[in-house]
Amino acid sequence: MLELPVIISFSIYMLVMVAIGLYFYFKTKDLSDYVLGGRGLGPGVTALSAGASDMSGWLLLGLPGMLYSDGIVGSWIAVGLIIGAYLNWHYVAKPLRVYTHHLNDAITIPDYFSNRFEESGNGLRIVTALVILLFYTLYTSSGLVGGAKLFEATFGLDYDTALLAGSFIIVSYTFLGGYNAVSWTDFIQGILMMLALVVTPLVVIYEIGGVSAALETIGRIKPENLDFMTGSSFIGIISLMAWGLGYFGQPHILVRFMSIRDEHEMHRAKQIGMGWMIASVIGSLAVGFFGFAYVAANGIDLQDSEKIFITLSQLLFNPWIAGFLLAAILAAIMSTVDSQLLVSSSVLTRDLYHASIRPDAGDKELVWLGRATVIAIAVIAWYLSTDRDSTVLSLVAYAWAGFGAAFGPLIILSLYHRGITKIGAIAGMVAGTVTVIVYKQLEGGIFDLYELLPGFIAGAVAILVFSRGSRVSSTCWATHEAVWKRLNKR
Repeated sequence: MLELPVIISFSIYMLVMVAIGLYFYFKTKDLSDYVLGGRGLGPGVTALSAGASDMSGWLLLGLPGMLYSDGIVGSWIAVGLIIGAYLNWHYVAKPLRVYTHHLNDAITIPDYFSNRFEESGNGLRIVTALVILLFYTLYTSSGLVGGAKLFEATFGLDYDTALLAGSFIIVSYTFLGGYNAVSWTDFIQGILMMLALVVTPLVVIYEIGGVSAALETIGRIKPENLDFMTGSSFIGIISLMAWGLGYFGQPHILVRFMSIRDEHEMHRAKQIGMGWMIASVIGSLAVGFFGFAYVAANGIDLQDSEKIFITLSQLLFNPWIAGFLLAAILAAIMSTVDSQLLVSSSVLTRDLYHASIRPDAGDKELVWLGRATVIAIAVIAWYLSTDRDSTVLSLVAYAWAGFGAAFGPLIILSLYHRGITKIGAIAGMVAGTVTVIVYKQLEGGIFDLYELLPGFIAGAVAILVFSRGSRVSSTCWATHEAVWKRLNKR
């Protein structure tokens, strides 16, 4: 039976998240506030909310589980992600903030693409919006499944009740407070996640008698877990490292760059963000790696490797601390799902309804439509999540690849290549998306490569080829020059 202190500490955390949403409900005045926080976030909130919305439950469930079952070879994915995140902060964050503000204050990714390529109609905006809605439906449902499994394992609830409980908490504060609520809850959740991942492996190492004792135990029971190459192939390692390419195309991360209050603070945000990520990822790897030694040394029968963090938190800590450690898992899940709900809502509200259906809609109408679409999207994701056999990690990998291939090459080239055109942009998004979908269905040999890499290459090639056959307007050319003159001057 679950101990009362665990329930109390877990409940306190959830009530704080809803209270933040209620606070920002009264602060939200217009659509820009609701979907981008009025571009008023400081570097700390920008950095930690970007990291927390990025990592999801994968950081406390999937990655430790991979290290537990596969050993240190699984750390190649962490290498790829850290490199990708750094390059994203260094080469995309500041130019995207300046470009989106310069282009009629673009507040969504479709908004940015439409303004960047001087679209007279809404074709590019609609294609972008449809890609976002397609992959976020999968992404959001995977997060709700993860939350349901946590509630199921922690509170002994049946799956359907656990799914409703987790979905209700996430939707509540996203509905109420919009972007500011999401960002500030992500900030708190990011701190909680990092503390949990730093403290837990230190306690594990202490309990098993130090690092040397842990390595000796692992080497005796499963020596292949100590080898960086055992159990993997060249294609397998490249696939793991290719995850880093996905960063350039994730809308829920890119909007964090767009919302910082001043591009001058981006360097500080990068330092905070990368420091948080490196500490959290190393802690996550250590939980799985040393957790294996603890479980083996104590004769614990762990049926599901992804529950290693849950198991350690319940065995090693008093109930009050265990409650907050379990809340850290929910924090990781919530911090991604809320961002995905908000981006999807902003796409439907700003880029489909406001741009194509009702251009004269007022701010109050748009904000309430944004709130309504949060509920609508959550209901669809909830329905998809009612399948108890849903595979969380495969859905996450699919959506991550889809966004990375569809938007990643276009984001980079739109910022750094002045010769990219609208036709090239559409071709690149379509080529990247189709390649990911088709490649996912193929198996064996080269087709075992993570679909993000071939999709990213196909998207980049399509953008460059089709842009050569169409003309860049003089205004787009001048805008690009003006933005980079401003960046270089600063």
